[in-house]
Amino acid sequence: MKVYIVITLIMMTSLFSLPCNAQVEKTLEPKLKNISWIAGNWKGEAFGGQTEENWSEPSGGSMMATFKLINDGKVSFYETEIIREVENTLILQLKHFNNDLKGWETKDETVDFPLKEITKNKVIFEGMSFEKVGDNEMNVYVDIKQKNGSIETVKFNYTK
Repeated sequence: MKVYIVITLIMMTSLFSLPCNAQVEKTLEPKLKNISWIAGNWKGEAFGGQTEENWSEPSGGSMMATFKLINDGKVSFYETEIIREVENTLILQLKHFNNDLKGWETKDETVDFPLKEITKNKVIFEGMSFEKVGDNEMNVYVDIKQKNGSIETVKFNYTK
């Protein structure tokens, strides 16, 4: 009987400790089909200029994208990005290029962002996340290391 009372008290405490309007988002499988809403031609502003990010639909086990930043009518830099299905998870990888396509990373080096979680409207990688705001709007959050060693999260608001 004491065990029953203790279990009941624990269950009631758990229920009452959650806010009434709290909703736990369901975690989705690490499959490209669950993040296909990222596909499209997205435009926004960041770093004092105009940004474009163009994501393909999932095919061949991957999605690919190009990114460019335009400041004062000239391209500042480009990125090539991919999200791949690898060993029952997803990984986002990218490379940076100057406006003359000279790479920032070495030939075989990529900047990698392992998957942390996918929900209906978010995909969270370590250091970068995508948030679906609506059918034609999304936010991308990127952690950028500063010269002093601190991390600044930069928000890119995109529309298509």
